[in-house]
Amino acid sequence: MDQKVLILNQDFTALALCSIQKAFVLLYLEKAELVHKSESAILRTISKIYPAPSIIRLQRYVHVPYKGISLSRHNVMKRDQYQCLYCGSTKNLTLDHLVPKSRGGNSSWTNLATACMRCNTKKGDRTPEEAGLTLKQKPRKPSLTAFLAAHAGNFDQNWEVYLRVKDKLREE
Repeated sequence: MDQKVLILNQDFTALALCSIQKAFVLLYLEKAELVHKSESAILRTISKIYPAPSIIRLQRYVHVPYKGISLSRHNVMKRDQYQCLYCGSTKNLTLDHLVPKSRGGNSSWTNLATACMRCNTKKGDRTPEEAGLTLKQKPRKPSLTAFLAAHAGNFDQNWEVYLRVKDKLREE
């Protein structure tokens, strides 16, 4: 029952993920409608069997001011899949400022990278190029839908359509 449910706004844009239990309560109270049921789970009561939701859509439009993904240590490491962007290690992870703070570097999605202690110490107060280190991927700010998709745990393939639509709209 650790499976997640994708919540869509009334206009079918992805809003968030929730537990199956919360989704079922929203359906039962008629605050949401079932868009797609789970292929691998069902909900049982004493007298009935219900399909477990995979995607639900809210009955009313919810205006959510776009704030994006908050910049935090946890979210940066999530974005980088909990591995050093220099060597790929998953042990003793820290955050590294690509342009050091002492040289005017800021704390932003594009200037922070997950690094192991060894690589971070080797880099020191230099840029990766000066230290002879190369990044496996360039850090960038993740979109909300990409973040939801990447960190949902058991990702349901039926979500793909709704998560891609929002990313395409954001790119335009």
